[in-house]
Amino acid sequence: MHYRRRPASYRPYPVFVAALFALIAIAYFTGCDSGSSATRSARVTLTVSAAADLTDAFTEIGTLFEKETGAKVVFNFGSTGQLDQQIRQGAPVDVFASANLAYVEKLEKDGFVIPGTTALYARGRIGLWPRDNSPLYPQSIQDLARPEIKRIAIANPEHAPYGMAAMQALQSTGVWEAVKPKLVMGENASQALQYAKTGNVDVAIVPLSLIIQNANTHWVLIPENLHQPIDQAYGIVKRTVHEKEARQFIAFVNSHQGRDIMKKYGFKLPGED
Repeated sequence: MHYRRRPASYRPYPVFVAALFALIAIAYFTGCDSGSSATRSARVTLTVSAAADLTDAFTEIGTLFEKETGAKVVFNFGSTGQLDQQIRQGAPVDVFASANLAYVEKLEKDGFVIPGTTALYARGRIGLWPRDNSPLYPQSIQDLARPEIKRIAIANPEHAPYGMAAMQALQSTGVWEAVKPKLVMGENASQALQYAKTGNVDVAIVPLSLIIQNANTHWVLIPENLHQPIDQAYGIVKRTVHEKEARQFIAFVNSHQGRDIMKKYGFKLPGED
């Protein structure tokens, strides 16, 4: 039997190398696809509608939550009543953090919140915040009736729980009728504070959580026995497509890290005396 001698120039390596590169390419693109899926999973965007008094506290909590879980959090801050209406009208919201327990309980009763996810997360306080460099330094809520104090901002009590608490405090101290003509209504607590910061009003009655981040040397805490407790609650919106991440977020708010941040902004927490 005769065998044909291979030419001296023949080399088997190109075929082998081509096959090797093909295997590497398959592994690479398979890995990329797998990695992309993992990345897509990690980049879930969670929408949290939250009461305006939570703006500073939840922004800080959201940053830590993103680092811990990889899920992105987008906040929609506003008055509780307006956020409630947005949810009822079909807004794509995953978590609702209300400044009033009753709103979340009613949403759950009406089928907009997943049963069993409603829970208290904080109790808020209100205070007097005069504008920067103001010569007017009210020492109590009764001082708001003084004639030199001409304009006072509160959140609209028709849909903002902190505005309702402000109204109740004014009524409890007997100055509501004297103060009522001076009132400038903000759409939410943040807007009421902004009116004072820009000098459009002499003083604002706003959440302690916002005062702490914007405090000058002359703010006054209003006694909490002058108004109904501002018990705040959250719930997971029933139409969410990210229930797992939503549950992670509300758990994070009540975690050690979350509670420390909430206390930093002046909130009283569930389980505290």
